Amino acid sequence: MYNATDDIVLPTSVIGSLPRPAWYTENLGRRNFRTAMVNARFREQYTDAVSSYLRDQETAGLDICTDGDARFDEDVGGHSWFSYAPNHMEGFANEYAYKPEGARAGIPNTRGEILHEVLEARVMADLVGPVGRGNLQYTSIWKTAQRLTTRPVKFGTITAELLALAVRNFHYKDLRECIWAVSDALNEELTELADAGCPVIQMEEPQIHLLAAKGLTDDVLNPDFMVEVFNNTVRGLRDKTEVWCHTCWGNPAQQRIFAFQPKYEPALEALNRVDADVVTFECCSAGGAELGPIGNVIATDKKVAVGVIDHHSLQVERPDQVADTVRSALEHIPAERLVLSSDCGMGREGMSRRHAFNKMVSIVRGANIVREELGLPLAESLASNDQYSLVENG
Repeated sequence: MYNATDDIVLPTSVIGSLPRPAWYTENLGRRNFRTAMVNARFREQYTDAVSSYLRDQETAGLDICTDGDARFDEDVGGHSWFSYAPNHMEGFANEYAYKPEGARAGIPNTRGEILHEVLEARVMADLVGPVGRGNLQYTSIWKTAQRLTTRPVKFGTITAELLALAVRNFHYKDLRECIWAVSDALNEELTELADAGCPVIQMEEPQIHLLAAKGLTDDVLNPDFMVEVFNNTVRGLRDKTEVWCHTCWGNPAQQRIFAFQPKYEPALEALNRVDADVVTFECCSAGGAELGPIGNVIATDKKVAVGVIDHHSLQVERPDQVADTVRSALEHIPAERLVLSSDCGMGREGMSRRHAFNKMVSIVRGANIVREELGLPLAESLASNDQYSLVENG
């Protein structure tokens, strides 16, 4: 169900996370969101942070907004993206354990490398009982953002397999059973979110493409089962909301975890089978190298979100560079099926708010260049309106 991207040609958005304001010093920790919002200081800081994220996106001119992942804490390498769910779901211990699976995750276990610090900070709650949705409270978190803007707010969540892989399992008989239990719990939570009116739900980092890139496959970690898990997690959602499948190559602390540019092509047939309305691809950081295969394989009943800015780099892409990427994508993907976005989130401890804001502005300015060429309506971008420049023209 195309809620957010319906009737918009070349809609623009970002994947999710944005850099925390320096004054946003409150952390949610293990408190549930509704309880934390009783605290006046947390409520003020949290709401102000979400407001600033939304206002930046509106000022840039994006069509679809996010809450900037404001619920996540100020952790090393954006660790809260992993830890939020086990910290708030049923079945997880109150104590934490270090799970050193850096090699499998592509993170070096070598002192002196920044990604080693990310590995050292990967401390997770153990899984000790039946998984339940607990106090995820996705609906309340989304409502807090959506009531601050008239633009659609996209809500993103970690996938079941990544959560299961990130913790030590002391309850389920094997990894397959563990993943499926997490998937069922997430589906229950996301169904409530969709029923509440959330216009876009984004499933983040399914392992389909990552397994292919790393050459990993076994009885559980294989493309067919990963597609099953994805589809089980989102079952029933597309009748109620727009579902995005975000494919990510990883960006802890805004770092690349591959020594080489990985390829989507080995996983495209499997990604074509996910039950999603939109599939996202990191294309800017790869120079648009796989736009042809992506356009040829991804079915016409899906839209394709192409990354037009690189979340790893502080260099702000010029609008003409963004426009070039859009034109290249249009050679393989029709305009009515093309969505423009960032490659990934920009808030995992590596980028300033000013850099992220200007990258969002470049998405809109670049999109407007192509929209004008195609005779399409332009998006209003207050950020690029010369009337409000502090420098006198002439």
